[in-house]
Amino acid sequence: MKTNNRVLPTLITLSATALLLAACAAPPVAPPPTAAPPTAQATTATTEAPQPTEAPTATPAPTDAPITVTDALGRDVVLPNPPQRIVLTGRGLFMIADAIYTFPEAQRRIVGMGQTAQGSGNFIKLIDPDYAKKAVLERDAGAEQVAALQPDLVILKSTAAEATGKPIEALGIPVIYIDFETPEQYYRDLAILGKIFGNEARAQEVIAFYQARVAQIEQAVMGADKPRVLLLYYNDRDGAVSFNVPPLSWIQTAMVRIAGGEPVWSNIELGRGWTQVTLEQIAAWDPDQIFVVSYFKNPSEVVKNLKADANWQALRATQAGQLYAFPADLYSWDQPDTRWILGLMWLAGRIHPDRFPNLDIEAEAKVFYQTLYGLDAEFFASKIRPTFQGDLP
Repeated sequence: MKTNNRVLPTLITLSATALLLAACAAPPVAPPPTAAPPTAQATTATTEAPQPTEAPTATPAPTDAPITVTDALGRDVVLPNPPQRIVLTGRGLFMIADAIYTFPEAQRRIVGMGQTAQGSGNFIKLIDPDYAKKAVLERDAGAEQVAALQPDLVILKSTAAEATGKPIEALGIPVIYIDFETPEQYYRDLAILGKIFGNEARAQEVIAFYQARVAQIEQAVMGADKPRVLLLYYNDRDGAVSFNVPPLSWIQTAMVRIAGGEPVWSNIELGRGWTQVTLEQIAAWDPDQIFVVSYFKNPSEVVKNLKADANWQALRATQAGQLYAFPADLYSWDQPDTRWILGLMWLAGRIHPDRFPNLDIEAEAKVFYQTLYGLDAEFFASKIRPTFQGDLP
């Protein structure tokens, strides 16, 4: 492997790219015109149930030729041939694995990966018929375990570069780093995967799918008053209940802002991860709306219990019927997993219901799974719909 540093190309701005690429994505409907202010007609258009697109197709068998990929760390990674034995490892793997599997080539080229489950859900196991043939690495698998699979490429999150990536690179195994943490990184990292799999057309299709929907939402909420919104992560895994808010740089905060809300937690000192807050702080913020995320317990049950609690009943948001369970299926829709776009659409519909009067989130979910993974309506009805949690139909 040959590497050198190079500054990443400047990302195309969100809204301009969305309009340019929307024709490629076969989105549910055309995005609203940019010249006109948001109207009921424009927002209705974004929520009509579309016909599913055809399943994504793979590229022809790759030819033996070197390829150069600029990864999330700005390094030029030269691969002597298109990689055929790819290993995925590191923490938070299910989120990047879900993005990687939007490429049809992933199923046959990935030979091993770490744990792709969150709680009892394991989406990759559900959609990859060859999953049982692949090696499943331990969460903290070392370089020797990875090398034993004889990969010609390892894909890692950039946060694992020092602890996990360098020992693998020291063995002469190429490593490409990605992030998939923010909308902007999603577009960049999908383009990286397009180079890896030799399917840049598919990368542009998936990028356009996301950008078109983000542009629709931004257009619809333009000029609207911004409610004061609180997004909380409920955690009771250590035996004690805690409520936590995300850093301002995380996708959860970005989703609130894109959906037309004002994050109330932006005025406190935040850590690099979830920051615990007290009920007194929540009451002091006095938000207009509260959205509760739960990764390991049904969020519907969590919110039901909160609504029965006298302390939570005293909050203005609860009294106004504005305390919501953030939706999930196999995984929660608030995370930097592919499903963040579903969470964003749902969130915008809750924050500004007048701007999305005909939002049908189940229809949007069907299109999501068809467009990104080629899963038909029968699969959705039998495998995905029964896993719905939170404030979903």
